[in-house]
Amino acid sequence: MLRAGLGRRSRCCGGLWRSPCPAAASGSARALSAASASPSPGSGGGARSGDAPPAGASNVKPLDGVKILDLTRILAGPFATMNLGDLGAEVIKVERPGAGDDTRAWGPPFAGTESVYFLSVNRNKKSIAINMKDSKGVKLIKELAAASDVFVENFVPGKLAEMGLGYEDIKKIAPHIVYCSITGYGQTGPVVQRGGYDSIAAAVSGLMHITGHEDGEPVRAGVAMTDLATGLYTYGAIMAGLLQRYKTGKGLHIDCNLLSTQVACLTHVAANYLNCKIEAKRWGTAHGSIVPYQAFKTKDGYIVVGAGNDHQFVTVCKILNLPEVSKDSRYKTNTLRVQNRKELIDILSTRFSEKATTEWLQLFEGHGVPYGPINNMQQVFSDPQRTT
Repeated sequence: MLRAGLGRRSRCCGGLWRSPCPAAASGSARALSAASASPSPGSGGGARSGDAPPAGASNVKPLDGVKILDLTRILAGPFATMNLGDLGAEVIKVERPGAGDDTRAWGPPFAGTESVYFLSVNRNKKSIAINMKDSKGVKLIKELAAASDVFVENFVPGKLAEMGLGYEDIKKIAPHIVYCSITGYGQTGPVVQRGGYDSIAAAVSGLMHITGHEDGEPVRAGVAMTDLATGLYTYGAIMAGLLQRYKTGKGLHIDCNLLSTQVACLTHVAANYLNCKIEAKRWGTAHGSIVPYQAFKTKDGYIVVGAGNDHQFVTVCKILNLPEVSKDSRYKTNTLRVQNRKELIDILSTRFSEKATTEWLQLFEGHGVPYGPINNMQQVFSDPQRTT
């Protein structure tokens, strides 16, 4: 959600790019050091300078010259700012003196002394430790904000305002700023003061309720999808905020939160309830509205097959050498297949169990039906398609 700010355009704010303001040239600002996370291959070597890129430069990235002051920690915020850094923005990550970002201690595994978790979402950044409970630290944050285009934070609502670093405070010294707040539950409502972690937001939003085996317990997704989705919403909102500032000359306040993000990502599950009062359930790897669309056990592993239309279903039956199934009146349309799910899945499962995964992959190749194996990490990172 975007809330338009009322601040006037700064004189040194010429469009998407801004030159450094004098306040950033203080000795404290020179304490910036490269973050422990190294740039990924092909990332262009990390952060950029604050000057507008030269016109026509062939190696210019979309966000070259954009400065981001990053006060976030854990996952959603760092993931968003890392993606902005990948596009060329200069990201200055502010951490607590001593301990730093909480995820620096999340391990094992560690790469040397560094948490692999921390490294996974903090490439292309510079790092500075600032004690924001000290007036000198607050002053330095304001100096950095005045020289930045974007200010990103994920404190509990009201916490930064108590320090004099809330949106209204920063807007006074940096009316051009795109100020983004990431929280667990937003800026208003009865539970806004609660901290927000991915698992809790996944539970409250209903994601855990619909994740897991059909007759099993609720399950957490294998990665923090609520945090990651919030990071992507944040990333897109900041890009839109920069574009809006380019058009209007005004800064703005962006409000992103885990709960709203995950509820939005319920998509058709939420629509089923809101429009038809159909309570959601867990389907394992299957889909409530499409059959077949799930994992099938083979002789030595699993294959996932999705028949999104009737033609694809006929093709699946042909590959499985089950022509009589495609002609069966109970399975002629997707609606009928959903209604007769159990009988059909039993037939398909029996056939899939007769061959090894690689044999089925070869048989499905080139027939226009979406399919694929369930890979472990070694298989993922040795897949020639991924390395192409």
